[in-house]
Amino acid sequence: MTTPPPITGEDLDPATRAVRYELTTLHFRLLDAPAALAGVQPWVTAPEAHGELLGCWTAEHGRLGRAYVLRAFDDDAELAAERARAAADRHPFGADGQLTDLAMQGFAPFPFVPRVRPGRYGSVYEIRDYHLVPGGLPATIDGWRRRLPGRHVVDPVTVVMYALDGPARIVHIWPFAGLDERVEIRRDLYTTDRWPPPGGPEHILEADSIMAWPADFSPLA
Repeated sequence: MTTPPPITGEDLDPATRAVRYELTTLHFRLLDAPAALAGVQPWVTAPEAHGELLGCWTAEHGRLGRAYVLRAFDDDAELAAERARAAADRHPFGADGQLTDLAMQGFAPFPFVPRVRPGRYGSVYEIRDYHLVPGGLPATIDGWRRRLPGRHVVDPVTVVMYALDGPARIVHIWPFAGLDERVEIRRDLYTTDRWPPPGGPEHILEADSIMAWPADFSPLA
């Protein structure tokens, strides 16, 4: 397994804080999953593409017919250039009639969270999406700064990031060896008062959790 980079709670260098992420949700009919995924890797790694493919997962719990693509960009300009490429393409993400919908959302990392490193971390990933109350982001970041370094030692996080537009939101992604491990780790963190972060739950308006499995070509696996 790949060793994740450490998290200390201290703000990282400007170049790391300037990184932008994009989490894209592909919607498709259930029987079209193989065809919908087939074009993703060629499209995001084409010579004219910007950014780095980090992960691609398909959902097996909750609402089905979804795939999630995580990419990293060096800064806002690179993200904007890739958005322009997608807007001008008749078949973004290599889709040729299989997609029923497509949503691309931009994020910035919490200032103390390292850039995502591809590698082997777990066979199943949890994507948690928190819609925050207005003005809830600063307190959320402060609470995570205090608690995430300790949790990261026993339960490494892939990324924690906040939305650049739309409602106030954070998305965090966690790898696990399996669903049983996820339940055991979270139960232990709660019973030993190592989680949740102080001030965090009070600012959550709605929360969603997606359990997803890496595609064969996903750099995060």
